[in-house]
Parts: sequence; C-alpha cells; structure tokens
Amino acid sequence: MANSNQTRFTATEGKPFPLGATWDGNGVNFSIFSAHATKIVLCLFDDEGKNEIQQIELPEYTDQIWHGYLPDAGPGQVYGYRVYGPYEPEQGHRFNHNKLLIDPYAKQLVGSLQWDPAIFGYTLGSPDGDLSFDERDSAPFVPKSKVVDTAFDWRGHDRFYVPIDQAIIYEAHVRGISMLHPEVKEEHRGTFAGLADPHMLSYLKSLGVTTIELLPVHAFVDENHLLEKQLKNYWGYNSIAFFTPHPAYLASGHHKEFKEMAAKIHEAGLELILDVVFNHTAEGNELGPTLSLRGIDNFTYYHLLPENKRYYINNSGTGNTLDLSHPCVVRLVTDSLRYWCKDMGVDGFRFDLGTILAREKEGFNERHCFNVSCRQDPLLSQLKLIVEPWDCGPGGYQVGAFPPGWLEWNDQFRDNVRAFWRGDAGQMAELARRLTGSGDFFNRNGRRPSASINFLTAHDGFTLNDLVSYNEKHNDANKDSNADGNDNNLSHNYGCEGPTDDAGIISIRQRQMKNMLATLLLSQGTPMILAGDEFSNTQQGNNNVYCQDNDISWLNWNLNDQQKEMLEFTKYLIHLRHSFPILRRVRFLVGEINEDTQLKDVTWLAPEGNEVNEERWNNSDVACLGMMINGLSRPTGIHKPGSDATLLLILNAHQEPIEFLLPTVPFGSEWKGLLDTNLEFPKDKSLETFSFGHKYVVTNRSLALFELL
Repeated sequence: MANSNQTRFTATEGKPFPLGATWDGNGVNFSIFSAHATKIVLCLFDDEGKNEIQQIELPEYTDQIWHGYLPDAGPGQVYGYRVYGPYEPEQGHRFNHNKLLIDPYAKQLVGSLQWDPAIFGYTLGSPDGDLSFDERDSAPFVPKSKVVDTAFDWRGHDRFYVPIDQAIIYEAHVRGISMLHPEVKEEHRGTFAGLADPHMLSYLKSLGVTTIELLPVHAFVDENHLLEKQLKNYWGYNSIAFFTPHPAYLASGHHKEFKEMAAKIHEAGLELILDVVFNHTAEGNELGPTLSLRGIDNFTYYHLLPENKRYYINNSGTGNTLDLSHPCVVRLVTDSLRYWCKDMGVDGFRFDLGTILAREKEGFNERHCFNVSCRQDPLLSQLKLIVEPWDCGPGGYQVGAFPPGWLEWNDQFRDNVRAFWRGDAGQMAELARRLTGSGDFFNRNGRRPSASINFLTAHDGFTLNDLVSYNEKHNDANKDSNADGNDNNLSHNYGCEGPTDDAGIISIRQRQMKNMLATLLLSQGTPMILAGDEFSNTQQGNNNVYCQDNDISWLNWNLNDQQKEMLEFTKYLIHLRHSFPILRRVRFLVGEINEDTQLKDVTWLAPEGNEVNEERWNNSDVACLGMMINGLSRPTGIHKPGSDATLLLILNAHQEPIEFLLPTVPFGSEWKGLLDTNLEFPKDKSLETFSFGHKYVVTNRSLALFELL
C-alpha cells in the first residue's frame, strides 16, 4: 500500500507512541522524538526513494514527541524527515531542514549513502568550517526509511533456550561465513539466507556450538576514507539505524529474511546473539555528515563537551558518543533491543565498548540507568546480555565491574592463556585463576563462572592459526602503512613467519593451537570460539580485517589434512565439555575443603604428585601445572555430595617433556586418558588407562586430560 505518484495524503493527529512508522491495517502512524526542534516535516518518496512526492508537517507535539497519522498509507511507503530548529553548533544544535534524515526507528532502508558534499550540515571548504550552514538538499544521496509490515508467523519456530553454563558461543560474520561456502547457493552467499542454508546450520550443529553471535547486522555505512582506498567497512561497527537489518545482507531485499533466518536457527536447536553498537553512530565528529540523530536533536543524543558544545566527547574513538544518561536515548536503545528480541527472534546481545553505555559525568557507574533498565525489564533481563567491558575513555577498563545479570568478555583469559603457551615466564599462578572462571574478577554478588566469556581470539586480532604463525601483524592490505591494528599480540611463529613446508614447525603450530583450544573448552566460564578457528583458518597475518571484504576475511572451506584434523579435534573437545558437567560448574572452584565431603573442589598438583606450594606458585620459571577437579565436591548450594566425574588436567608449557605422577585418589581405582594434544587425532583418540602413581610423560608444550575411574 505504498504511495503512488497520484496519491495525496492529509495527516490527522495520530499518537505519540509507538515511536517510528507503524502500520495498523488502515494507515500509518508516524512518531519521532525531538526536544529542541521547532517543526518536523514528513517527506514521502516513490517506491525507489528517488523522487520526493509530498511533504507533510507533523501536526502534533506531545511530551517532546512529534506525530501524525496518514490514513490509507501502508507497507512499502518510503519516507524521511526534515527537522527544523536552530543551527547553533556552539550551543550543541545542528538542525538543518535541507538534510533528509533517517527515522531512528526505521525498520528497513531504501538506497545507499553517497558521499556527496550535500550530506553535510555545513558547507565543505567554508572558512567557517562546521559553523557554516549548507543549503543543498541531501535527499538524492542518503538512504530513505521504509514502512514495513512487522507481522510474522512464529508458530512452530519456538526459541531454543540454552542455559548459560551450557553455552558455547560461535562468533561469526554474516558475509564472511558463507561467501566461499561451496554448498550455499551463490545468490545467498554473504546474506542472512546464506547463514540459514541447511548445509551451514547442519555444520554448526555437528560442530557442537550452541549459540551463534553475529557481528553487527544493524544498517551501517562505509566511511568515505575507506571508499577512496577502494576498501569497505566489513565488520559493520558504524551503525546508522538501530532497528534496520543491513540492506546488503538481505538477498531478498526484505527485512523478513532476517526473521526467516532466526526461525531456522531455532529449528536447528541453536541460539542467536547480535553484536550491537550503541556507543556511537556513523555521523562521526563535528565534521561528519548529518544523516539522522545529529539533525533530529544533536544536543540530546550525543555527549558534548560541557565547556564548548560544538565538540563531541569521543570515548568510542570514532568521533562521537551516544549519551545514554538521557532517558529518551535509553528508550531508543532498549526499544531496539526489545524489537530485535520480540519481533526479530534474537536471543541475546553483545554490547560493543560497553563501558560507554554506563558512563556518567563522573565515569563508569554500575547502577547507570541503562544497566538498571535492562536488569528490571521483564524481557531483556531474561536474555543473554554480554558486554565488552572497556572503552577509550578515562577509567574505561571495567572487567568484572558490571552488575549481576551481565556477562563480560574476559581479555585477561585471552592474554594469560596466550602468554602461558607461548612460554612467557611467571604465568602459572594467573593461569590457575583463569582456569577456574576468573573468580578474582567475577566471584561477587552471586555472579557465576559463566559471567566470564572466555576467548582466545575474536574478530579483532589474529585468528588462532595466525597467532602461531606470525610474530608481527601484516596489515598492508589495509593501505595504512601497517600502522593499524594491535602490536601486542602475544603471538609466536615458531621459526618461520607465515606459511611453511617445515614439518617440525607445522607440528608445533598444530599442537599449540590444540593446547589453546583445549584450555579454552576445558576451563570454567563460557567459551567463545571465533568462526574458522575450529579448522585453523588464516587471515594471512592481518590482525585488523575491518576493511577487508574479500578472501582475506572470508572463511575458506577448502580444508587441507591438517585443517580437517583440527576440525575433528575441536568437535571432540566440544563433546567433552558437553559430556562432563564438572567442566561447567555453577559455583566457583576455590580450593577449599568441602565440609560435607571433606574434599577439595580443586587441587593443584606439581609433577611429583604433591600439591603446589607457595614457593612453586611464586617461581616464574615453572610452567607445568596439574588441576584435579573433584566430582564429589558439592556443586550447588544443596548440602549433598556431587556425582560428577573427577578430572585431571595437566598443562605443560615447558620446551621439554615432564614426567607427571598421576595421583592416588581414595574414591577411585585408576585414571583413563581422554586427551593428549601430542597424539595424532583421531587416530590415537582412544587412550589407555593408567594406575595410580604412574609417571605419565607430558610432552613439551602439550596438554593431557584424564578421568578418574
């Protein structure tokens, strides 16, 4: 029921809620917040968004919300806004009615951004800079909003809820995961339909992961400086519309494709989490374009410098920062979260640079209104809410500081595990804390080990293969003189930078990848795997592929023999984690004697079979550790012994083999080998059993796991 060239609409008053463009079966209600605008005009376009057909002033203003109703308008109607008000940058106001603006609540977009001078609120090249006022019409160069029918039949597509202590997260990119997949239809590759392909979902199910976490899927734009280098914003951390699926990911061109994907993911028994970017928008700093929030109410939506509101506080490192201390900005974000959950079928969210979301003038506040809003919301509080607990501002590092109900990326786990297996000195004591869920950060206020999202690699940084193949980053393809990306990767190439035919180097790299994957999946906490690490995918040494929409960043599904072995090894590790509840306890392991069983929940062992003493803990040259987790220790608050298996994990990061005496345990008979990263897999998967007191040779740089029989 989109507008034809002949249709002329007359607006009635409409309602202030819900915000956005809402079709009720008879017409469309348009509603938009602005506290400082003097007038808002609704602009209607043809179906392609090329020709502006009609302008209608929104007739009503209620509690800072402008609204109007168009009888007979319907789904497919393309529109935008022109917002009138003062253009006073030094007072924080940047209204310019010549700029067509995206509805912050738009559910779909038409067209793409073109970097024409007209999209800026000021005149490029003017001696007055952003204090000047540009009168050119930006409509031909910006995306338009589109009214959609949000109805969808979810019957038969029930959500598949995974308890967080049983979850294994798989971080993937919508485009990168399927672009080179030979069994995905070519027209579906790189889209939501491609991810929903039966071959793709069957693979993920067979891998054993439970939860897919997608890099940003909100509509985003390519920065002009990247386009000038013939690059793109591949990762998508440059959002412009928080309710809109990124148009390039829609093979069908319709927003319902995302819902169909979510339904199929749930049918496969998997969960869906979205990486969301609410810390900033694509409008950049004071020299950026006027595309949406800046032109709607810059003063309200963004953190501005108190002493000169012309400039933006840049805690995101991208030019601007959303001001979530304002209730209407919190409402925008929480409305978006509820929409993606309730209407689009999403099961949780990962918040990029999450410290920003809880910032006030004095800094981070765990009781910030955004945290409180999520925790008290009957829908959002039941979701998996994962935060990246840092940002670029002062006091931005807040690992462990978020309130109960939040899960946090744990970079301490990443860095310690990398350093330990690389052979760095003095890592063993910290490793013990990471293996047990990082209680030094998270064991407070009833939080559980699952609050720690453990990871070795993520989209940002080296892949697992590159972590053991390169000493230095190789980001030349980014055309920034290799100056971008992190220089502190805690990586090692083991004798050759990059690919090699040396069998010895290949062998140690393969074992080190197994060591780190095993450490990840056998530790307490919630593991996250980067897509492709399960088969040692490479990005050719590039540790910052944010702008590489090509085979550098796309997963290559043409696996060699070593990659096939790694894939089978990863599947077995995940199987072990699912099979042994002791690996995912709901209470922290603290090494104390349980009063009910008179047994320690975890015992730290030296190779000689005795418990690790203080001298050994403090010896920076020691890099071999045994961890025995007692399955009879009380796993919950119920006063009764546990009934889980008892496991012994031995980690040896030394460059020489270690004889490790397998301990005598009064409630067992012998030890059964489950895993040894030095053995070829799966050929030597079935290991023998060993008697108490047996001196097991743990190869240099290897890991072994045993079950008490």
